[in-house]
Amino acid sequence: MKPARSEQEFQNILRRLELALDASQIGVWEHSAEDELFWDLQMHRLYATGKSQRKVTAAQWVDAIHPDDRARAQEDFEEAIRRKGDYSSEFRIILPDGEIRHIRSRAHYYEDGNISTYIGAEWDVTADVMLNRELSNQKAIAEARALALEASTAQIEYAAEHDYLTGLPNRRFFDKRLSELSADCSLDRLAILHVDLDYFKQINDTAGHAAGDAVLKSAALMIASVVPENGFVARMGGDEFVILIPNFATLGELEIVAQHIVRLLKQGVSYGGSLLQTGASIGVAWMNDGNAANLLAESDIALYRSKKMGRNRVEFFAPHLKTGLSRDRRIADHVKLGLERGEFIPFYQVQVDARTQRIVGVEALARWNHPQRGLLSPESFMKVATTLGLIAEFDAVILKAIMRDRQSWEEMGVTVPRIAVNTSAARLSDLSLVEQLKQLNIPPNSLSFELLETVFLDDIEEDVLSNIAALRQMEIDIEVDDFGSGHASIIGLLKLKPKRLKIDQRLVLPITKSREQRSLIRSIVDIAKTLGIGVIAEGVESLEHAKLLRRLGCDTLQGYAIAHPVSALQLCARLMAVQNARLAG
Repeated sequence: MKPARSEQEFQNILRRLELALDASQIGVWEHSAEDELFWDLQMHRLYATGKSQRKVTAAQWVDAIHPDDRARAQEDFEEAIRRKGDYSSEFRIILPDGEIRHIRSRAHYYEDGNISTYIGAEWDVTADVMLNRELSNQKAIAEARALALEASTAQIEYAAEHDYLTGLPNRRFFDKRLSELSADCSLDRLAILHVDLDYFKQINDTAGHAAGDAVLKSAALMIASVVPENGFVARMGGDEFVILIPNFATLGELEIVAQHIVRLLKQGVSYGGSLLQTGASIGVAWMNDGNAANLLAESDIALYRSKKMGRNRVEFFAPHLKTGLSRDRRIADHVKLGLERGEFIPFYQVQVDARTQRIVGVEALARWNHPQRGLLSPESFMKVATTLGLIAEFDAVILKAIMRDRQSWEEMGVTVPRIAVNTSAARLSDLSLVEQLKQLNIPPNSLSFELLETVFLDDIEEDVLSNIAALRQMEIDIEVDDFGSGHASIIGLLKLKPKRLKIDQRLVLPITKSREQRSLIRSIVDIAKTLGIGVIAEGVESLEHAKLLRRLGCDTLQGYAIAHPVSALQLCARLMAVQNARLAG
């Protein structure tokens, strides 16, 4: 049996307890059933009463509580009394100087004989409350930001897969959907309807691009309204739309959908108080053997046939047309192999100053040095390369060859004039174009990119405009090729701001016999001069052509009367001879 503690031990324990309470800043109180309330010194400190007496009134406690918390705090204590249980509450108090503090109060109920008493403790939890409040605010902010990021990500993903103008899925979304359907083993049949708007280019040229946009949006709505519920429609770019219809019943069902679209679009589109006449040519291809790999190419062939047969009509891909498709694929395979082997080379045609006859530039023209068929012109391969998406790669190969030739000439001491090279729309929209060009170390003012008129007459995409701006910063000139073949607008020229334009040879050739053609050339030259654009005339077939074009104000001449296209070695020899003759003279 342990000996009883001495009075001194109890005093020591009490002293340590008081020190601990003082260090923790916890106030102790006692509330008896007779409504007597006793506070220790720390309670007075918590409430900043400035007093130290043990006995206080209940009103003193109640009055210190924040008015908004007072009723709840009293109800908590009264509830504890009713059930004779422990008390727990949290409330705010207002100090004499107006400061608000958060207090947590806990008490234990006990009975000593007939006397009921609560012994409790209170402490300041303001710092904890503020911290939790800040954490809650930060959590709310973080959740709001997460929701905003999620919404932004969803918007970006939507924009990446939808056409900004019509709201329809774009080519990227179409490719993904076609891939999903192709991998669906339960799919028995799948059809593609390839829709191309008729007369769209004329609308853009005559009524403007805003009218063209209105036609595209109206056409998108018309096409989407006809597509079956299980179908999928996308804008592929320009004025082309594609519809996917899985598990169709019969070819007659496809015919009905396609003819409905033709009838709707043939009604035209109302814009600015006038009716814009349009229409649709549609090519249809289908599969029922689970192989959808060739569907898009086959529908494109059917579409081409539809346009060739007179527009505003529907054509189905016929099995016998696969022979032509296979032939094109063989040519494409040979083209790819030729690209890998370096069989495509540039030939060069000299351009001369119309007045001095001095060489001021050369145009690079692609040739295929075929191992069996010899030297082939672009007519033999360019259409297939374009159709099968090889044109951008083709442009890159030719440009690298040009830069190799140029470096070789310079190493031989030859002064090289500006070299012009054709550049496709696919190449101009390549996001990696600028980086590719930087790797070639192209000297400033040594190169011109010739853009076909059709590249810039359609709405120029932002990536194309960005690349053109970057070309100018690299001091690569921009020229418009075959000017006059597509009725280019002055607005189009102002938007592109080319360094030079080249008049189409179909306009140049008749000038020796046609006064009207000479007037047309004169008008083109006058417009170009007004806009500060140089003029190149191609198709100069005779000395008479050269004289007339010089008289009409053309700056530069190109054609068989000046020089035929020659190999890099032959051009080098000519440039060197001209250079030596000049030095000798």
